[in-house]
Amino acid sequence: YKTLSDIPEHDRKYKCHTCHLIVEENPCPNCGETHLELMCPLDHCNCTHEVIAGIEYCPLCGQAVCPECGSHDVTQISRVTGYLQDVSGWNAGKQQELKDRTRYSVA
Repeated sequence: YKTLSDIPEHDRKYKCHTCHLIVEENPCPNCGETHLELMCPLDHCNCTHEVIAGIEYCPLCGQAVCPECGSHDVTQISRVTGYLQDVSGWNAGKQQELKDRTRYSVA
């Protein structure tokens, strides 16, 4: 698939953030929630490590992923003026600026 919308309806899975389940139909059969997130097929939802440096982005859905295992269930933080902060509260322009940053390693 090139985008999430290319996934056939019968192959789609959804994340329900109300009952924290992965379901195959919308609305959620467990709680009836209708605002489900279409799950990226590259997401496996079982990241077991804690804070790590760096972040990558899924080539299919564009969401932040763990650079070690590929899990999409991550919270991205960045240091701004000396303070760590969750970037989910940033506006779209600032989030795109973060994605566009070039990372360098000094060896």
